[in-house]
Parts: sequence; C-alpha cells; structure tokens
Amino acid sequence: MSFAEKLMNWYRDKGRDLPWRTTHDAYIIWLSEIILQQTRVEQGTPYFHRFVDAFPIVTKFAEADEEDILRLWQGLGYYSRARNMHKAAKMVVEEFQGVFPNAYEEAIRLPGVGEYTAAAIASFSVNEPRAVVDGNVYRVLARYFGIKEPINSTEGKKTFAEVAQEMLDKDSPGIYNQAIMDFGALQCKPKNPLCEDCIFRVECFAFRNGLVDVLPVKLKGKVSRNRYFHYFIVKENDRILMSKRGERDVWTNLYEFPMIETAEDMLMPDLMTYTDFVQYFEESTVLEAVGRQVKHILSHQNIYARFYIVEDSRSLKKKKKDWNYHYCEKIDKLAKHKLIFSFLEKNVHLISAKQP
Repeated sequence: MSFAEKLMNWYRDKGRDLPWRTTHDAYIIWLSEIILQQTRVEQGTPYFHRFVDAFPIVTKFAEADEEDILRLWQGLGYYSRARNMHKAAKMVVEEFQGVFPNAYEEAIRLPGVGEYTAAAIASFSVNEPRAVVDGNVYRVLARYFGIKEPINSTEGKKTFAEVAQEMLDKDSPGIYNQAIMDFGALQCKPKNPLCEDCIFRVECFAFRNGLVDVLPVKLKGKVSRNRYFHYFIVKENDRILMSKRGERDVWTNLYEFPMIETAEDMLMPDLMTYTDFVQYFEESTVLEAVGRQVKHILSHQNIYARFYIVEDSRSLKKKKKDWNYHYCEKIDKLAKHKLIFSFLEKNVHLISAKQP
C-alpha cells in the first residue's frame, strides 16, 4: 500500500469533522483558510461561523466597511489578513464578476493568497492536483523522509514543495491534502507525537533513527525587540477616551486607550515624571494601576503593556489629535486590537460604570 493510500485510509477513520469540509465553494474554503492561518482550529472555528453568517457570499464581503470586518476579526490578531481579505473580495467582484476563482493560477493573484492557500482552494474545490505545504506537512515529510534542509530556507522550501507534489495522490488531491494536514495535527504532532501507534512507524526515518525531536529543522529568526506601552483609561461621565492607531506601525487603524510608549519599562513613579506624560497630564494626576503588566507577542516584537485608570479626567491637560471621547455603550462597535479586546473582556466594568 502506498504512502498516500495509507494516509487517506487513516484520514477516513480519524480525520477531523470540520464545517468547511462539507463544501466545494471556493469562497467558503478561502474564508476558512485565511482565518486559520497562524490560528488553532479551536480558536478559528467560531470566527469562521461569524464571517459566514455576516458575509454568506463574496459580494457581501466586498461591500462591507473595513471597520466592520476588523471588528468581527478582533481577537484573532494579524489584522493585515482581514484587510487583505477585503481587498481580495473587491478584486473578485471587479475582475472575476463576483465568482470566486477556484483555479490555482487565478486564486494566487488575490491579495493575501500565497502558494499554500491557492493550492488549498484549488484542490478542495475542484480537485486540482496541487499539494498544500503548511507546518503540518513540513513536519510529516521531514520526519518520514529524513529531510534535514531547514523548512524556512530557500533550498528547503523548494525541496519540500517537490516532495509534497511527488507524494500527492493525483486522483484525490483534496482528500490527500486534508489527510496529511490532519495527520500532522493529530498524529505526527510537534511535541509528543504518537509514534507508538503510527501507521508509518516502520518506514519513518526519524522514528528509526531517533530524530523525531530533531526534525523538522528550522533556522532561527531575527531577535524580537521589546516595546513598552502604558495605557491610560480616562473617563468623563458616560464617555471614555480612545485612540485610533495610525499607519506604519502595528494594529493600523484599530482602537485602543490613549498610550505612551517608553524606551524601557517604567513603574508608576518614574512614568509620572517622563517627558511625554508631563506633556499630557497634570502634575497632580492620580493613577490607579489595573492588574499586572501584560506581555503580548507579535512577529519580531514583544509588547509589554501596563494599564492605569486616571482618577479625574480633568487631569488630562492636552490631547493628541487621535485621542477622542466615545460613549461607553458604543465601545463594543469599535474595532480594537487583541491586547485591548482581551483587557476589556476581563475588565468590562471599567467601561460600564460612570466616573466624574
């Protein structure tokens, strides 16, 4: 029995029952694939249902306001994905007459759609023989064949793409692709893989040579930089001060509390003498710290955030141009990035109680 046959037999018995696998609609498949990029299935599934309910067809997605899309997306992170989805939906309407492309060469032209996503759309919707190569596939192939080229090197990517395409079942590429991804997620896991009852344990190079914990190989990325954010919760009766982030930085156009960034971490006494703080707040300002410092990890950045309640809104002597008051009852309608969204979920009382 071939590698592909064994894999697909395993999948028929142990594969996951996921909602986007019941359709051949390229638009729905695209939605699921973009949402699940860098996101666990358990976390992404509610978002998938939310987007399908809000935008059942691609034309509805294209017509939506970006802020509404970002609000539905909040909590997932990597907001550029959502913005690219909006651009892609508009492109489908303008260049494909509202029919979502299901061929690889057409799908890959869409913003935010790379080789993996285009292959997934084409193979799952119309059985085009294109191999998908994601983290799960890298892991299965690296361990099975003993491929030692780094998965994030130019040569490694080329090698894995060729092996993946060679191993692809050309008669049932869609099922095969689902099978190898599920096998990597459920059986050949990154840590503690289930080698003892694996269907490939006899043939697997890594298992036979004690390299399961070594493969796949990945080159180390550049060192992340640390950033220190200090957020201020300023309320005026039933309104709260919010800031909309600008371009050329993380979380473009998303809302957060007014924030001062410092070059290094600062506790409250030092923060209150910091130049930017003194510029915007009175010397007599009273702050109340909320919780502990929060660490939020982004690509190549570690955000360390502290939150403070400003006891009296009159302590604010000057506002930045992007600091504006919003009614507390309408804060839920603002598209916020994950750091703020998560904070408010845990501290909802901060925007529900009135404060002079």
